[in-house]
Amino acid sequence: MYIGLLHLHNTLRWIILLAALITLLKYFIGWFSQKPWEKSDNILGAVFTGLMDLQFLTGIILYAFVSPVTQAAFQDFGAAMKNADLRFYAVEHSVMMLIAVVLVHIGRIKSKKAASSKSKFASSLLFFGIAYIIILAAIPWQRVVG
Repeated sequence: MYIGLLHLHNTLRWIILLAALITLLKYFIGWFSQKPWEKSDNILGAVFTGLMDLQFLTGIILYAFVSPVTQAAFQDFGAAMKNADLRFYAVEHSVMMLIAVVLVHIGRIKSKKAASSKSKFASSLLFFGIAYIIILAAIPWQRVVG
């Protein structure tokens, strides 16, 4: 179960990075060229938000129930805080991804409530863009490339 969830979590990472990049580029073009907010823009935001939610749910299951890494950290949390790898997975990765999910949801809500197309694109770009940067910072790149 652990290996399957970890593979799903890793695969979703790449899908999310691609979906976020496509969404951010489309929103930037829409904002910069002052295009109207279209149904496809709404769908992109919904898909990106849904993928983030699925990834977060997968991460919560890994974190709380099946990951041997976090299980080891929970055995002695004080010692885990002194170990950079354990601290990363037990605290840093989880907190940063939670912040990213919250920012994506704020961006989605603001885009739905905004009155003009320009403000829909602007608010989405701001919150999705910050979330994207946090996601990039929270990815365990040493495992990806190592």
